[in-house]
Amino acid sequence: MEEVKVGMVVKFFAKPSVAAIELTDGSLTVGDTIKFHGHSTDFQQQVESMQIEHASVTTADKGASIGIKVKERVREHDIVYVVRQ
Repeated sequence: MEEVKVGMVVKFFAKPSVAAIELTDGSLTVGDTIKFHGHSTDFQQQVESMQIEHASVTTADKGASIGIKVKERVREHDIVYVVRQ
């Protein structure tokens, strides 16, 4: 499996468990498997849905700021990778 950096966590909202992610290096699509990696963060999950400015989208390109529901806590500056088979 190949891990390709696509962005970085810029904010985490605990109550809805949502990560705000800045896509700095690539794009994401609903259904992609992503990995969060940081000082104390290391897990994978599938992108089930994402939003840009509170509107649901199926794809987001480099330069976009997106929100994704996450299954674990993430931290600012955690790196986000897309896992390719």
